[in-house]
Amino acid sequence: MSRGEMERIVLVRHIVGAPSPEDFRIERLPIPELADGQFLARNHFVSCDPGTRSRLSPGASYAPALQPGAPVDGFSVGTVLESRNPRFAVGDAVALTGWATHVVSNGRGYAVKLANLGVPEQLWIGLLGVPGMTAWFGLKRVAQLAAGDRVLVTSAAGPVGATAGQLARLWGASEVVGIAGGAEKCAWLTDVAGFDRAIDYKAADFEAQFADAAAAGYDVMFDNVGNAMIDHALPVMKLRGRIVVSGQVADYNTPNDQLPGVRNTREFIARRLRMEGLVVFDDLPGFAAAQAELAALIKAGTIKYREEIFEGLASLPAAFCGLFTGASFGRRVVRV
Repeated sequence: MSRGEMERIVLVRHIVGAPSPEDFRIERLPIPELADGQFLARNHFVSCDPGTRSRLSPGASYAPALQPGAPVDGFSVGTVLESRNPRFAVGDAVALTGWATHVVSNGRGYAVKLANLGVPEQLWIGLLGVPGMTAWFGLKRVAQLAAGDRVLVTSAAGPVGATAGQLARLWGASEVVGIAGGAEKCAWLTDVAGFDRAIDYKAADFEAQFADAAAAGYDVMFDNVGNAMIDHALPVMKLRGRIVVSGQVADYNTPNDQLPGVRNTREFIARRLRMEGLVVFDDLPGFAAAQAELAALIKAGTIKYREEIFEGLASLPAAFCGLFTGASFGRRVVRV
């Protein structure tokens, strides 16, 4: 007897350069019978994450590359419909992975039963998921943010950057400067998110704005953009400054042999700088406590966020591709 169908998005071919919707297709298949230890969840929302791009080309990044024909495993949140796993009961809210309407999981990997923290469920793949946790642990563990630090955040209007800048201000930074693309995003950063200053990298006078804002130097750079921006900032880092390499949205679509280099390496010696990459799942044991604190800040209105919600699984490829054109403004999720 048929149990109905599910839909999922698979990779058509390895991607070279910027992704396009034609690089993905929707696959329909029967919902399988569950084996012992498995459960079935119905996704409500799936996420668009720039970091997913790093797995869609040949060669591994921090995770193995997906092969053509494989399902794309972006983050999702939904409800357990059926279970043969004692850790997950019917009705449980769960965070999983899968660009799909349904997910069958054995409970291993990223399969998390969610606490009831009184926030919209899509935030579990936003501020309470990888973006928010990246900001949280990037500042706390990697940057070792201290009261009085001056902080520079790149791609500051994105969910990671916007959260990092607000947390830095909340945790005692003396000044937070964000770099974003366009006057609307810059205005949101200063008027809503509480950044002290926002610089428009698309503006004709970007270099003058950057130099003026950097006159006092930066203790922390929280970078979500890539090599060229890091190289640009190295000469304005302060003594014993820390650079958090969180993401590389400007570099994900560039072949390795064409990536811009980091040339100002002498600054590491002269300024005793430290630069460290971040894979936030290293901090998974601390997620629950951080999520509870962050949820309280969101409900109190202390941390602001923007969302772009798209409708239907079929809208996901185009929504994902828009992350790399400058079209996105806030956290992109798809209601499935």
